[in-house]
Amino acid sequence: MNRKQRIMLMRIALSAIMVASLSFIPVSGVLRFILYMAAYLIVGYDILLKAIRGIINGQVFDECFLMAIATVGAVALALYERSGDYTEAVAVMLFYQVGELFQSYAVGKSRKNITELMDIRPDYANIEKDGKLERVDPDDVEKGSVIIVQPGEKVPIDGIVIEGESSLNTSALTGESLPRDIHAGDGIISGSINLSGVLRIRTEKEFGESTVSKILDLVENASSRKSRSEDFISKFARVYTPAVCLSALVLAVLPPLFLMLTGNAPIWETWIYRALTFLVISCPCALVISIPLSFFAGIGGASNAGILIKGSNYLETLSKTKIVVFDKTGTLTEGVFEVIGIHHGTIDDEKIIEYAALAESASSHPISKSLQKAYGMEIDRSRVTGIEEISGNGIKAVVDGHDVACGNDKLMRSLGIEPVMCHSTGTIIHVAIDGRYSGHIVISDVIKKHSEEAIRALKDIGIRKTVMLTGDARKAAESVAEKVGADEVYSELLPSDKVEKVEELIAGKGSDEKLAFVGDGINDAPVLGRADIGIAMGAMGSDAAIEAADVVLMDDDPLKIAKAIRISRKCLRIVYENIVFAIGIKLICLILGAVGIADMWLAIFADVGVMIIAVLNAIRALNVKKL
Repeated sequence: MNRKQRIMLMRIALSAIMVASLSFIPVSGVLRFILYMAAYLIVGYDILLKAIRGIINGQVFDECFLMAIATVGAVALALYERSGDYTEAVAVMLFYQVGELFQSYAVGKSRKNITELMDIRPDYANIEKDGKLERVDPDDVEKGSVIIVQPGEKVPIDGIVIEGESSLNTSALTGESLPRDIHAGDGIISGSINLSGVLRIRTEKEFGESTVSKILDLVENASSRKSRSEDFISKFARVYTPAVCLSALVLAVLPPLFLMLTGNAPIWETWIYRALTFLVISCPCALVISIPLSFFAGIGGASNAGILIKGSNYLETLSKTKIVVFDKTGTLTEGVFEVIGIHHGTIDDEKIIEYAALAESASSHPISKSLQKAYGMEIDRSRVTGIEEISGNGIKAVVDGHDVACGNDKLMRSLGIEPVMCHSTGTIIHVAIDGRYSGHIVISDVIKKHSEEAIRALKDIGIRKTVMLTGDARKAAESVAEKVGADEVYSELLPSDKVEKVEELIAGKGSDEKLAFVGDGINDAPVLGRADIGIAMGAMGSDAAIEAADVVLMDDDPLKIAKAIRISRKCLRIVYENIVFAIGIKLICLILGAVGIADMWLAIFADVGVMIIAVLNAIRALNVKKL
């Protein structure tokens, strides 16, 4: 509990003690009024000031205005009736402030939980100078610098381990509690905590572009992207509050006037009391507070599980997902390719690999890396000129003065070369040298261990269709799709073809259905942006894919997709529960108040009680461990 909350608790306690004492102390007249007003102002002076400021600034109709009018009116009514009963007026303000304190504590606690979960921002980076470690601001570390991370320290910037081995705690990033072992040559992401050995890391990015900065930016900006439910509540409150104020005025004036016109006593105090009760009941704070809090808690709970959702609008869209479309490489498969064979070679196998690795040396694609790995020697880039990438087909280059083409059968045919078809399962890289076919390389990708389980989990939660899109050959694509259990597979697609295929799937879905696309590569960015909801693999995914996506999976585990959808559905269920509960109880109590059945005490429950119940329900969205 912070200082402001402690002061409020003291004010509430002092006011409550004064009101309770006055119930037993026999005081009357002006002294009784002064003592009650002292208790009233101690607990409610800030509400009155906010109401006055709202009137001055033209923002009249809010909960502070309703509370001020209702309680001041109750005091005026007691003075008019000379009853000396100011208890209800003070009690209404007292319990309203209790509700506000509870709400403040609940929101603060959920924010604190999220802050602790995302407490990954490093305070410093270690740079070695003159044999000593010097702490510097991570923002001051340039790309390509060498930093030292000691045991117990956070990794400040993404990079490659050049020396040392250790275990990393990545729970704040991925939600995975098991440590991850890391060795020289492995990539490392910022925000991880080094548990054991000393690591020397060559930075690959500046701090502002590192994983930790992007995560913090995503979480901080998530609340700015409002869902349709939140927009509805905001619009509802703008119309609802003036409407109930007008209704209260009508309730206070019209029935007495009607009684006067029919020759009966108007009983003004009875109808004014009902109008004041009506105002207290009508306060919309349960909705205004609990709905944004539900989404905030849902996003926080997801981040705890290693799922970053960029806004509550995406959380709402995710809950309606019925079709999930996957990229293959790096999404359903590890993206770790290995050369498993060289077939129909007209020259030595080693030469085929050498020429292919050199031609592909400028590419960062996993297939290119597998060729370079199979070559096993340092790449001499001076031997390669005229590199030309043909999107979705392959690469042409000049190696040692020879024209080399590496790619799929479409590339070969476009060059007037007839490729030899391969019966092996995998990605086939055809190689042509100086316009003559030289053979093909078979490269196989490894399916992720959770891919089959992930698609099964999606079907279990009601996903109607799972689709796999890939630029790979049909045979390799169908083999992977069959193993993981995808309903449909489309192969040999260019990046533009993937967008067209997603367009077709979107056109064929139901009006209330949403389509999610899951990808990791730079070529997936256009598709991620076109889908109703884009999901990117955050650990191995490209920056472009992560920027274009609406949801980021920090540990690249496809099983988290079903979990993300379950989290979103739980959050939306809580939102709808709060909307129905709050509006339903208030409507019932408003009717009871208008006909004189409900008094101020029931009004307090309809306002504060409903708010507390709604807030308690909202913070359930933080608990996602068992989903």
